[in-house]
Amino acid sequence: MTFSSLGLLDPLLRTLDRLNYSSPTAVQTEAIPAILKGRDLMTAAQTGTGKTAGFALPVLHKLLQEGPRVASNQTRALILVPTRELAEQVLQSFITYGDQLPLRSYAVYGGVSINPQMMALRKGVDVLVATPGRLLDLYRQNAVTFGQLQILVLDEADRMLDLGFADELQQVFCALPSKRQTLLFSATFSAAIRTLAANLLRDPLIIDISPDTMTAATVTQSVIPVDKKRKVELFVHLLANRRWGQVLVFAKTRNAVDQLVQTLQSIGLSADAIHGDRPQPARLRALARFKTGEVQVLVATDVAARGLDIDDLPQVVNIDLPIVAEDYVHRIGRTGRAGASGEAVSLVSADEVDQLAAIEALTNQILPRHDEPGFLPVHRLPATVSGGQIIKKPKKPKKPKVTSNKSPGKGKIHLGNWFESD
Repeated sequence: MTFSSLGLLDPLLRTLDRLNYSSPTAVQTEAIPAILKGRDLMTAAQTGTGKTAGFALPVLHKLLQEGPRVASNQTRALILVPTRELAEQVLQSFITYGDQLPLRSYAVYGGVSINPQMMALRKGVDVLVATPGRLLDLYRQNAVTFGQLQILVLDEADRMLDLGFADELQQVFCALPSKRQTLLFSATFSAAIRTLAANLLRDPLIIDISPDTMTAATVTQSVIPVDKKRKVELFVHLLANRRWGQVLVFAKTRNAVDQLVQTLQSIGLSADAIHGDRPQPARLRALARFKTGEVQVLVATDVAARGLDIDDLPQVVNIDLPIVAEDYVHRIGRTGRAGASGEAVSLVSADEVDQLAAIEALTNQILPRHDEPGFLPVHRLPATVSGGQIIKKPKKPKKPKVTSNKSPGKGKIHLGNWFESD
């Protein structure tokens, strides 16, 4: 199977040749012809399956062939994504694939000034990548309208629902024309996703790219049991002892991210942070410094679990396990990309055994555990078995009550707490 056999236009094929895209992935093979035919899609595909190209290439093809020239404050294709980082990544994909096409692409998201975005939309854009909240802000100010909309794409729809965008999505859908092509991409076909699809899609083609394991074979995974209060100490030890180069570290909260960055900087290590409280320019600057090697350790919350595309990242460390098991898959998917090898190490305390079991059940594997000398936990991490079950220590049997030879009905005599009353 080749890209030319999928029916794409010659300018797109020349760009793919220049990018050394030899053959389409499974999701691209199924999605591209269906999109070109105008079908609605409901697609389950994981990180690293090539799904962005799977919708970007046929969307660009259709925009070039169909519809009038985009007017002021209009867009012809709307791509909804959950995070700013993913918005930038998807935008770059459209810019790269559409390099030889007379089409404009742009991204809008919160955390930055809205005025430049309003100015850019005055010219109209063929492809608009947006987070739901900022898109609604622009729509309410008449900076963008949808009279020319042809295609709606929901990328990582499950994540948008997880982040609480259900109400915003519904408001966006109400503003869109009913006559459109809708493409829904999600990691799983959960009940919430099926409900969303039932309300949005018309006779959709269902594509389920379900690998045997949800994590890439190129990523070596392991767990190091450790007491919670010693996690940072263990990470610093591993960083020096194992001579790690660049490391992407995930923590559960924004405070934990900032505290780890401060600790690393206090001992002379170059570190920076990405989380929801940081303004977008600071987040982009941190990522740029990490990509150029200026920063050795980039610490992030799950806002960076999806949407960070970093070439040749060798190491991911979970200093905290994620609450949602699917986020583990996306976290470690930042390494081992494009056939390269990578390593993902999780520092797990006893109170995270439920999250560990959920991750192992989702990925259908038991993560190997390796004790680190000098950091053996006082609070033992319970064992897990296939299916995400936790092996709990059996409770000690209760001692049988000792019965006396007193006559039936008479118990012990209590001699304390005497008092008199009238």
